[in-house]
Amino acid sequence: MQRPFQSLSCWCFAALLAFAFPVAADEVGEIQRLQSAGQTADALQRAERALAAKPKDVQLRFLRGVLLAESRRSADAIGVFEQLTQDFPELAEPYNNLAALYAAAGDYDRAKASLEQALRANPGFATAHENLGDVLAALASRSYARALQLDPHSTTVPAKLALVRQLTTPKAGAASALLKAPQ
Repeated sequence: MQRPFQSLSCWCFAALLAFAFPVAADEVGEIQRLQSAGQTADALQRAERALAAKPKDVQLRFLRGVLLAESRRSADAIGVFEQLTQDFPELAEPYNNLAALYAAAGDYDRAKASLEQALRANPGFATAHENLGDVLAALASRSYARALQLDPHSTTVPAKLALVRQLTTPKAGAASALLKAPQ
C-alpha cells in the first residue's frame, strides 16, 4: 500500500504558547529567524544553548522538538514531544506534533491516539481535527486494501479504496504532507 504521508512538515512557531509560558522573546525570535532562513542546525544549537540556561522552558522545549523534526531526527523529536505531553498534558500542540511524526512513520494507530489526546486537551483545535480525519482515512485505506486481498472479487471494495486513496494522495502542486502542525 502506498503511504499517503510521503513527507511531513512538523514545524511550528511556538507563538501559541507565548501567552501562557513567557520566555525571552528576542531569544525565541532569533531561533525562529534562523529556522525561517533555513538555518535549522544553527537554530537547534541556539535552542539547546538557551535550554541549558532554562531547561524547563516549555516554549524552548517545544521549539527544540520542532527543530529536531525538521532535522530528520524523528526519534529525538518524539522524545521531546512525549516529555512535553507528560509535563504539560493540557497542551494540545505537542500531541498534534507527535501524531504527525507517528503518521510519517506509518504508525497510524499511535497517531490516532495522540490526536484524540490533543482534542481532549483542546476540542476546538481545528488542525488536530483535520489531522485526525487524515489518519482515519489512512486507516480506512489500509482496511480496504486488506479486504481486497482477502476478497479480490469484491464489487464494492475497489471503489471505496479508490475514493480513500484519492483523499490521501497529495495532488501535484499541493502540499506534500497531509498531516500538518499548527502554524
